[in-house]
Amino acid sequence: MVTHVPAEATGDERGALLAFVEEQRGGIRRALLGLTEEQARTRPSASELSLGGLLKHVAEVEQGWLARAKQEPPAVARDESNWHETFQLVGDETVASQLAYWEQLAAETEKFIRSAPSLDDTFPLPPDPWFPPEGRVSLRWLCLHLIREFARHAGHADIIRESLDGRTAFELVALEQGR
Repeated sequence: MVTHVPAEATGDERGALLAFVEEQRGGIRRALLGLTEEQARTRPSASELSLGGLLKHVAEVEQGWLARAKQEPPAVARDESNWHETFQLVGDETVASQLAYWEQLAAETEKFIRSAPSLDDTFPLPPDPWFPPEGRVSLRWLCLHLIREFARHAGHADIIRESLDGRTAFELVALEQGR
């Protein structure tokens, strides 16, 4: 763990879950600190992943799950024909625009989770073949899923950033804190 997540108030499960979601968002955001747009689009390994692409992906994932929880369609419909674009900045997309979009989504997610009557409230899973038919998940599951998704990609971001300029997660925390 690179940063500390403060203990929630006694019994504040929502606060704890949202704090861990935000901690993992921070790992991805920090990986982009001080980079040029070109560096953020660079793929320094055999993988197709870039930091800009990871940023777009996690924002799109969060939006998609938030939409499902609200029982709305995701903003971007993905299938085999355009799945690759979830990991690429395309057209006029920039790191700055994606960061602003993700910040807005983070506020929406927090508001939605905090205003729900219960973390036990459920919503249907999409009819994709990798989900169980008629499956449902809770808002607690949604928070845990976002933590897992962001943590996985924060690790990718650490490796990509270190490959670009040698900066490690600890150095990026210090940079973020002005040290």
